Amino acid sequence: MPNLDSFDIAILKCLQEDARATNVEIAERVNLSPSPCLRRIRNLEKLGVLRGYRADIDRKKVGLGLTVFVEIKVGHHSRENSEAQQQALLSIPEVVSCFLISGTADFLAEVVVEDLTAYERLLTETLLALPGVADIRSNFAIRLMKTGGPLRLPEPQ
Repeated sequence: MPNLDSFDIAILKCLQEDARATNVEIAERVNLSPSPCLRRIRNLEKLGVLRGYRADIDRKKVGLGLTVFVEIKVGHHSRENSEAQQQALLSIPEVVSCFLISGTADFLAEVVVEDLTAYERLLTETLLALPGVADIRSNFAIRLMKTGGPLRLPEPQ
């Protein structure tokens, strides 16, 4: 784990608030000059702390009105089955996040689609055809309350 100081944490907080902020704006907010600020940002990217920059898109306004949390249980546990399942899940564009979990299921996938008809098609044609699937449980989101952070960052060391 990289050793992040107070400037690094402050930069990350600024970028979580507004990833489109210019280097000069960020530097002003964290009380650094632009050159050291940019070096720190590039270093955070190089270390993999900053993985990328994304637009926060309103799902409903682009016609994606249904979010489903899908619990997937694999029938036979083996490294090969797990890797095949992971690769298959990663290749499905409707899966926007996916976790290997403990508990009654093996994977938890967040699926975003247009509507119930689209989810039924995805379920029957794609999810149920995944390698080694023993059971699938679908949990439908009723209302989005919070998404995508910001993360509560640790205090600098």
